Amino acid sequence: MSIEQASASTQLSEAARRRGLNGLLVYTFFMVTGFAMLMPLVAVHYVNDVGLAAAAVGLALAVRQLTQQGLALLGGVLSDRFGARRMICLGVLLRAAGFASLAFAADLPVLLAAMVLSALGGAMFEAPYQASIAALTDEGSRPRYYAISNWVSGVATTLGPLLGVALLHFDFRIVCLTAAACFALNFLIALRLLPQVEMPPQPPPLRHGLDLVRGNRPFIRLVGLMMLYWFVAVQINISFPLLAQRLTGSVDSVGAMFALSAGLTVALQYGLVRWLEKHLSSAQVLVLGVTVMSLAAGAIGFVADFAGFLVCVAGFSIGALMTRPTQQTLIAGLADPRALGTFLGVSSLSLAVGGGIGNIAGGWLIDLSAARQWPWLPWSVFCLVGLLSAAGLHWATRARGRIEAAAAHS
Repeated sequence: MSIEQASASTQLSEAARRRGLNGLLVYTFFMVTGFAMLMPLVAVHYVNDVGLAAAAVGLALAVRQLTQQGLALLGGVLSDRFGARRMICLGVLLRAAGFASLAFAADLPVLLAAMVLSALGGAMFEAPYQASIAALTDEGSRPRYYAISNWVSGVATTLGPLLGVALLHFDFRIVCLTAAACFALNFLIALRLLPQVEMPPQPPPLRHGLDLVRGNRPFIRLVGLMMLYWFVAVQINISFPLLAQRLTGSVDSVGAMFALSAGLTVALQYGLVRWLEKHLSSAQVLVLGVTVMSLAAGAIGFVADFAGFLVCVAGFSIGALMTRPTQQTLIAGLADPRALGTFLGVSSLSLAVGGGIGNIAGGWLIDLSAARQWPWLPWSVFCLVGLLSAAGLHWATRARGRIEAAAAHS
């Protein structure tokens, strides 16, 4: 959103603003449910049922990640020019079509095509969705709203994999079509509940937002360091499900793993983060969360049964729930309100690059560790990369952390 859009959003009535934020919570629930019921099962289905190599499926997941987050900048720029709600509506329809097409993907080329289509949808709605939250909240209400939004995501992430595994017992196509229906429903939610912000008569030049980004070095440093974080974070969708299935021989273990992870998010997300933010700055909570995630991932290399694996998943999940709202708060706080869509689109490059490499490397390392009988290899790499991210984030945000801490105690 441009500065004119941001100003217009402040002119919305309190009832319209509140309705928009509540609408975004409903939207978030169906967005995450649709994604969570399908994406974690893609690796298991195409490796175990279709017979593709884990590295090939990792490549397909990486293509989706790179396409979606790599083009999210385009979605953000178009949002600044044409309006967030229009781009959200377009994006969810494309995502619905992509997920529906996965129901008929029986080989790698068709799988890649379906992934690209679903990724294009995500690229169109992701930055406008985040920009809408940033525009409808202020610095005082934003941390609390992100905590609530992530709690809703946790509930959806709990239900999504359980529903996906239940439907998988009937047919993978049913999983795909149900996930597509969630995004089709979000088209109606966006039309009915999200406010239409008036567009300026002369939209800003497309280069305007990019020039603002280039001049914001703290923002660029944060985006760069978050690439290492996302390298580790995306393993929950590739390496973790593959190991869970190998340890138990049953796809039901994948649902149990995600149920544990999401259950912890539901139970702890809001209360734990709010409690930590009373004692630490947002930057310090982020660094602590990345450190916990990294150590938990490294510990997986030393477990030999599913129970031990679940303990590590719990640690990883606790670290992840600490990082989600804090990194969103930091990114939104550094973004220039004159080009929110562009800034939040650029921030998606961290997930595009780090998550894309993480998906490819995760699948490849799992295959390599099985071939060489080095079970510790993938998890040692994930731990090292994560700790490097934590160290870099500590260095890059320590000044901001001191400012926040001083403000909290003044």
